[in-house]
Amino acid sequence: MRIISGLARGRTLCSPGQSKTIRPTADRAKEAIFSIIGERIISALVLDLFAGTGALGLEAWSRGAKQVVFVDHQAKALELIKKNCLACLQNMAPSPEEALIILRHDLRRGLDLNFGKKTIPPFFDFIFLDPPYSQGLAEETLKNIDKSDLCGPKTLIIAEESSGEILPDDFSHLILSDRRRYGDTAFWFYTVKETK
Repeated sequence: MRIISGLARGRTLCSPGQSKTIRPTADRAKEAIFSIIGERIISALVLDLFAGTGALGLEAWSRGAKQVVFVDHQAKALELIKKNCLACLQNMAPSPEEALIILRHDLRRGLDLNFGKKTIPPFFDFIFLDPPYSQGLAEETLKNIDKSDLCGPKTLIIAEESSGEILPDDFSHLILSDRRRYGDTAFWFYTVKETK
């Protein structure tokens, strides 16, 4: 598992080993996702939910995202995210303060994130969510995002789930714009509906 492109290109990330609860996104799928996103990631504000190892958020940061907020609640995941953030920042010019923020929060309890005194944006340009597969967490989290104030008019939400699962085509404020499958993994891309 590594950073594919950008400032930290080639940096090897700490993996969860044989963990049954943390499942990193495969490099091939990650590369495909960021090829779709393209240069939109530059200077973007990113929220990485169920962050696991932090690989998606760190790939975004390496490719030019301005700020990434990682959210997970497992002690092992938080330890991996911290180690991987430090590895990516190693031997680099100082990053802007609070460019990489790690929050402990159980997303099964909703999206009421406590940022404390940390500086966060009014909304995010990209929201990644990669919950444990086939537990209904992707759909539940999408419902919570739909009801939240985390999205701006051009926010792109990318949900990762087992390719055998079905996620809704739309919610009150979100609509499915694309779906891609890579082996056993699939990604759903949601955008914010235009207001009349």
